[in-house]
Amino acid sequence: MALSNSGKNGWLLSIPALILLIFGAAGPLLIVVVYSFLEPGDFSGVIWNFTTEAWFRVFFERDIFDGTVSTADAHLTIFWRSLKLSILTTLATFLIGFPMAWFIATQPPNRRAAWLFLITIPFWTNLLIRTFAILEVIRNQGLLNSFLIWLGVIDAPLQILYTDTAVLIGMAYVYLPLMVLPLFAAIDRFDFKLIEAGYDLYASRWRVLRRIVIPIVRPGIVAGSILVFVPSLGAYVTPRILGGGKNMMLGNFIELQFGQGRNWPLGAALSMLLLVIVLTALLAYVRATSVEDRHNV
Repeated sequence: MALSNSGKNGWLLSIPALILLIFGAAGPLLIVVVYSFLEPGDFSGVIWNFTTEAWFRVFFERDIFDGTVSTADAHLTIFWRSLKLSILTTLATFLIGFPMAWFIATQPPNRRAAWLFLITIPFWTNLLIRTFAILEVIRNQGLLNSFLIWLGVIDAPLQILYTDTAVLIGMAYVYLPLMVLPLFAAIDRFDFKLIEAGYDLYASRWRVLRRIVIPIVRPGIVAGSILVFVPSLGAYVTPRILGGGKNMMLGNFIELQFGQGRNWPLGAALSMLLLVIVLTALLAYVRATSVEDRHNV
């Protein structure tokens, strides 16, 4: 009886959190789902008539004259650019972040806190300010081009700003700490005696890295990749400033539909598509970690 009462009390105590989740998370998400199956209004908003036209227009388009259906090449280009830049950002942050995390993890304990402090400093600054800082570095008269011209490497400034390369550089800089911290946590628990054992068995450095280090720190690699890939896929500020209007990503395209495009159902359908992609990535992470746990057992 006492156990039953404690269970009821537990549910009563969780009611405020459940209400917050329903109205703060599930409620707005449900509104977006409903909007994706409605007709767009004449001047923004929606018309309460059920239709799947918004989902159809995510991937296809109709000719305004003869009604023929063709693939929405502009939409697919934005999807591909978003996916490509997100994957490249994840790869770039891993290639840069893994050596950084290894360096920090191999430092004396009294120095690790200082290095981690330096890694987290960018989080103290607003994302918009960090993005403008990168803009000042890569613009035509920025620090990078001025330095290369001073060295005599180039005669004219490199056009980096307002390209996919600029967006990649900006997102790699912004999300690099999200890769370094999980990698450090995984490497910090690594038993370095295993490396010595590998060398004693005449394994090369590459073989030790591939067969010993990476499999053991794989949970940190997967966690860091998810933490970088998910926000990169829906990034808005960095592509908007560094990519300009011609190099928009999925987040910019969604904002365009709710703003100037005045097509809320299409924006809602695109938002749900982004959510599906993110959930797929999270499920892949859960599956990878569960397989790793089974192997450890």
